[in-house]
Amino acid sequence: MEEHQDKILIVDDQPANVEILGEVLKPHYKRSVALDGDKALKIAAADQPPDLILLDINMPGMDGYEVCRRLKQNQRSKNIPVIFVTALCEVGDETHGFEMGAVDYITKPVSPPVVLARVRTHLALKKARDRLASQNELLEEKVAERTLELQLTRDVTIQSLASLAETRDNETGGHIRRTQNYVRALAENLVTHPNFSHYLDESTVELLHKSAPLHDVGKVGVPDAILLKPGKLTEEEMERMKLHAIYGKEAIERSEKLYKQAGGSSSFLYVAKEIAYTHHEMWDGKGYPQGLKGEDIPISGRLMALADVYDALISRRVYKRPFPHSKAVDIIIQCKGAHFDPDVVTAFEELQEDFRRIALEFADFEEERKLLQQ
Repeated sequence: MEEHQDKILIVDDQPANVEILGEVLKPHYKRSVALDGDKALKIAAADQPPDLILLDINMPGMDGYEVCRRLKQNQRSKNIPVIFVTALCEVGDETHGFEMGAVDYITKPVSPPVVLARVRTHLALKKARDRLASQNELLEEKVAERTLELQLTRDVTIQSLASLAETRDNETGGHIRRTQNYVRALAENLVTHPNFSHYLDESTVELLHKSAPLHDVGKVGVPDAILLKPGKLTEEEMERMKLHAIYGKEAIERSEKLYKQAGGSSSFLYVAKEIAYTHHEMWDGKGYPQGLKGEDIPISGRLMALADVYDALISRRVYKRPFPHSKAVDIIIQCKGAHFDPDVVTAFEELQEDFRRIALEFADFEEERKLLQQ
């Protein structure tokens, strides 16, 4: 039954030829007719296009080659199989026809069994291609859905882990959102910088933004007496506090190992691990836990270092009041080439109003909002 629903477009300027082909196809297919190329192109681009086209070559005005070429250029008709039906039988004629996009060649005078066999074959091939395309679209949709699901799972997992760390710290939830947006702003600014372009691209910027909330996840391993102390830490307590960079790295490393064993890619966790481990390193080598210096510090750690310090400066803590935005900017600039990568500080100087805007958007306290205006 399905075969009788297929529609064949016959294109020929000779009514007699159209009649012959029409009689051959009549018992099996629906038929439409075009006596010139312009009419054929309109029918092929209509809402209910033909399933296959039988196309004469020698026509006045627009010949069959040109009609075929235009059919293949049009998004609506490019997948319709075209069979040339012509008295031309030289090898060069056939070659040219195939170059234009035709799928087959039938010579005149036509043989009804040959016409039916060729039409049947190419309709079957078209249906197979259509089914494959449909299956591919469905597969792509499923892959896209699965990818989105994995991304959402990843994002929720990150936020959950980061929030867990925040509940044990004297910092607030806004710190997570502010710092990850600072990092994104810096990364986007440096994408074309010659010292950063080899590392930063659109996907890496997004990965940095998603990974940044895990920078202090290692604080879950620091005793409450130190983590929540409402005052200055002793030297011994500070050394214990510094271990949070190592705790964070080791925790993510364990998760990375499990993820790899399950067959996953480690790129996301690797960046998160880098950030947790190196965001307290300093450009001059006086940071911790490794004492890395200059470009030995991963770019992710360099970006996070500045973002984290700026946010600490403009935020209220149990042991300090927030600094005005202008004061925080001055401090960051003064640390250029000492605490921070000079190129990252230059980017920060260009972005200081963006930092202020981000801080205002996610500010936790009215006191901070007021000081951000200064």
